[in-house]
Amino acid sequence: MTSTPNSLFRHYLDSLIQRGTTRASLTEEARDVLRTWYLTAKKGGRAHSPSSPSSPSSPSPRPEPEPVKTPPPGTAPELFPEERKPSSSITLPEGTMEDKLQYLRDLAQNWKPARDLNSLRDTMVFATGNPHTQLMLIGEAPGYYEEVQREPFVGRAGEKLNQILKAMGLSRDMVYISNIVKFRPALPNQRTNNRAPTPEEIEACLPIIMHEIQVIQPKMIIALGGTAAVGLLGEQGSVSSMRGRFHDLNGIPVRVTYHPSYLLRSDNPREKRKVWEDMLAVMERMGMPVSEKQRGYFLPRE
Repeated sequence: MTSTPNSLFRHYLDSLIQRGTTRASLTEEARDVLRTWYLTAKKGGRAHSPSSPSSPSSPSPRPEPEPVKTPPPGTAPELFPEERKPSSSITLPEGTMEDKLQYLRDLAQNWKPARDLNSLRDTMVFATGNPHTQLMLIGEAPGYYEEVQREPFVGRAGEKLNQILKAMGLSRDMVYISNIVKFRPALPNQRTNNRAPTPEEIEACLPIIMHEIQVIQPKMIIALGGTAAVGLLGEQGSVSSMRGRFHDLNGIPVRVTYHPSYLLRSDNPREKRKVWEDMLAVMERMGMPVSEKQRGYFLPRE
């Protein structure tokens, strides 16, 4: 079923809820659009997005994205297979780890299942960090700043992730950071605004990230945010329902935690502690040293 603008908006709100967001600010322009949809719905009509000139900051011109498909109201998307194994449609070449990752990078650039959706932008953001690592962090998709710098997890969310890694005694060049979807999900008249990828977009891009995991062979994966967790594990649920324990992905333990952007919107030490408890569990599982000072981060003061 093809979505209308207001159903796409509902899908975006659902994705925010999955990431733990409880509040969202609106610009005056957004309020005007919502008022238009509301008045149109009261009259029994169909809402349409207002038109405006395309953004001059777009990396390259492209056709208007097709409407994003969403499931019927009240139903959960059942698009993910039970098994999360690399697709047989991709055959990795012989060679070094770097050779295989370069092959995947080149393949992802023109990956037909993703391109055929016509709902993703053109600038690819592949991965960053050290492929010879034991820890792999996976998010959902690049946003505006990631698209500009062509590197995952930059901007304020990237700074927050860097702080988390530093508290663990790590840095970006000691881990491997990637996203399930390698292109920024498109929106009409898009500028700096972002949206989470749809189940169709995740499913189309899933073979690439699964082969990345096969190449890296990490001892631990951290899924950052609900969308990444659902995409990797094939389980429906919120971050709060999936975090606090280890999941299994083809023999690799996966820890689900909140996206760094969630911490930017919450000053509550309890929420920061939840993320840190996930990181402590990862460190312990991997045999990393954990000091008493680290164990005490974000605990309430007596």
